[in-house]
Amino acid sequence: MPVRPSPPVGQLLVLGVAQAVLFVAGALLGRWIGLYFSLDAFGPNGYGNREIFGILLIGLGGGAGVQLARAWYDRRYGKPAP
Repeated sequence: MPVRPSPPVGQLLVLGVAQAVLFVAGALLGRWIGLYFSLDAFGPNGYGNREIFGILLIGLGGGAGVQLARAWYDRRYGKPAP
């Protein structure tokens, strides 16, 4: 099986920055959605069900942001070599 050359460093930097930015944006969006539904991840009552679901929304938002950045990169540059 032929070895594919690795992408240029600049392209990988673009991928890393895009993933970082969209991770933070997605996590913030998850936090705001949680606050809208009174699911405060940092609530003063300890870790009850509402706080756990708030944490879950933050994690899902961050993960969705990373996946969105990866899909954008793949569409623009193609899949990087493993």
